[in-house]
Amino acid sequence: MALELAEVRQALERSEVEPFFQPLVDLRTGRLAGFEVLARWRHPEQGFVLPENFIALAECNGLISALTQQVLRKTSPAASLFPAPLTLSINISPSQLQDLGLPEQIQGAAEQAGVALDRLTIEITESALVNNLPKAQSIARELKAMGCRLSLDDFGTGYSSLVQLQALPFDELKIDRSFVQSMTKTRESRKIVAAIAGLAHSLGLTAVAEGVETEEQADMLLWLGCELGQGWLYGRPIPLAGVPALVAAPPRAIAAGLTTPGDGWAVSSLEALPTQHLAQLQAIYDGSPVGLCFLDKSLRYVSVNQRLADSDGVPIAAHIGRTVEEVIPDLFPVMEPYLDRALKGEAVLDIEVSRPANKKEEDWTAMLSCQPAFDEADEVIGLSIAVADVTELKRTRQALLESDDRQRESLEHRNQVPWIMDSEGNNLYASARWVQTEDVSRRRTRNLGWLEALHPDDLEPTMKTMREALRTGKAIDIRYRVMGLDGDWRLMRSRGSPRFSPTGEIIRWYGSVEDIDPHRLIEEPESTGLDGVTFLQGDAGDLSPEM
Repeated sequence: MALELAEVRQALERSEVEPFFQPLVDLRTGRLAGFEVLARWRHPEQGFVLPENFIALAECNGLISALTQQVLRKTSPAASLFPAPLTLSINISPSQLQDLGLPEQIQGAAEQAGVALDRLTIEITESALVNNLPKAQSIARELKAMGCRLSLDDFGTGYSSLVQLQALPFDELKIDRSFVQSMTKTRESRKIVAAIAGLAHSLGLTAVAEGVETEEQADMLLWLGCELGQGWLYGRPIPLAGVPALVAAPPRAIAAGLTTPGDGWAVSSLEALPTQHLAQLQAIYDGSPVGLCFLDKSLRYVSVNQRLADSDGVPIAAHIGRTVEEVIPDLFPVMEPYLDRALKGEAVLDIEVSRPANKKEEDWTAMLSCQPAFDEADEVIGLSIAVADVTELKRTRQALLESDDRQRESLEHRNQVPWIMDSEGNNLYASARWVQTEDVSRRRTRNLGWLEALHPDDLEPTMKTMREALRTGKAIDIRYRVMGLDGDWRLMRSRGSPRFSPTGEIIRWYGSVEDIDPHRLIEEPESTGLDGVTFLQGDAGDLSPEM
């Protein structure tokens, strides 16, 4: 559209330039965060004219300040439509940023509009900063001192962005629409957006995405760590009359499964994490009781914690950049199938891997878990590996099994029915002769099932004595009655002693059960059972307790 300078001058004289408002939305909550104020020229013949058709003409001919003032002046009567904490963003052209009187002009316009300066964001394009950075620094710092927020617009399209970020007190970084609109189609654009968001966070800046047009883009931006979004998905620029409806509208729904700030802490992508989150993750990483590392898709170590380095017997620095096969060649053939499955997207959890003893090293056993890490497009970018050393636990279990075998063999040779019980009173083993002796199923030889075989009157005192023994570690010596195969109640004596760990905790109980010959009661006319229960000798099969 070809426009003449005279037409632009006439537009300003007739006050034909008007403010339009495009919403900015908080990607994490779906709530309206503010508006960007955009200039539109209401041409009497051609209708509304977009800024790219007249802004450059006004700027080159010294009319840009008058144009900005006109837009801000027309925004003033509507200040009540933008309740706190909604913000307003306005654009500053390159030539205005060379005008030392700009801060005073902004302050006057804001006071006239009744808008607090701390709710006003000044957007500065990269090209505006190239020509005279020292002057831009002076003006930007004055605007910042007034309370205004500063935003670097169209980031990624200029030539000296990093210098500007270092030199100027920005609060926000706007990702150019060209990257946003192509990031769902090309990996390169996606990685650029991730990198810009990560850079913003590392500098303590808010990441704002321009040109958001689809839900897919919005979800990806949220995953990448962008806080604010702007684009046709949330609304096209509208005249002032349409603002109240947008302000009153309910928050937009966010993607299902994505965590909002009120739902607890969540991270997005490792490529876009704030430095404080990285510090938190590093502390968790280093303090983990298991070995941890992250491998890239080539199975090269990207990061390793000290516990894993100690387990491998290789310094952390010697891991980084090398493959698993290079660092632990003896274990790699065992781990490789599981690593391959994880690279295909499968979570492989709790796999036991072992290294047999040799002349240099003792045997070693660990539980291996491989969790694939996905990027925002569900591509596997690496593997998170956890290695829990269970060597000592396995040795302890093996020692207990061997001890159990020795105890059983010893008691069997003494013609007694051996039993083994854990520290909580669950029966782990009872000889098959118990089943033959008692009219109970094999089920009753496991856990606490043996209590079901007891005479009802003996159950409570037996349990009381057992609880006391488990609590104090004192030896067990109890008598109770169980039903025999002949249907008669048989008097049994059970004795056992605890086995303690090196730290003094009970880890096992070993004991035996034997029949008490009823004829022995003739020689022992009175025997004391559990908890003061006395068994009196009567007829040969009469073992009724006297309560």
